[in-house]
Amino acid sequence: MAPQRHADQGTIADRKAVLTTGDVARICHVAPRTVSKWFDSGRLRGYRIPGSRDRRIPLPQLVAFMRAHGIPLDALDGGICRVLVLDCDAPAGVQEAFAGSDRCRVHVASNEFEAGMLAEQVSPHVIVVDVGPDESAAADICRNIKASPAFGSAKVIATGAQIDQRLGQRLSAVGFDACLRKPYTAADLVRAVEEATNLIT
Repeated sequence: MAPQRHADQGTIADRKAVLTTGDVARICHVAPRTVSKWFDSGRLRGYRIPGSRDRRIPLPQLVAFMRAHGIPLDALDGGICRVLVLDCDAPAGVQEAFAGSDRCRVHVASNEFEAGMLAEQVSPHVIVVDVGPDESAAADICRNIKASPAFGSAKVIATGAQIDQRLGQRLSAVGFDACLRKPYTAADLVRAVEEATNLIT
């Protein structure tokens, strides 16, 4: 039996039929200015409050927009971006670096088995994976993730000591959404996740 929630503990979408740009930004894991651009270009339908520059987006319009752009609808459940890190060399303090964010929750796996278990449990929006020196294997990893019905809409970030600008371009060409050269800091990873989840501009 699913646990009951108090009336004030529902998600943003539970509580509102009409959302602000801030609500949409949290749900879609983008900056509010990006939502404003979607609205002003006519891609995201809504209306302005009379006598104000404030924008409002009806929930059905947001759902239609998310479906059209491949944004998982489970993102409506609280607007939290779930990040899965599969990198045994991930720097200390990664989880603490994300702890202050109201937009992200990070889970770190030390091996592929643990990563598989966590992936099933948390349904990540972002997957960070150490691609190692084998470029063809890295391409296979990305293709397998993108082809998965469960994780195909996730953003995939490659990490590796060998990543330079040229390799980064080749990895992007096979589907990686971002690349991060090792060694990297927890703050570097936070920035990479924020940039990867802000790709719809």
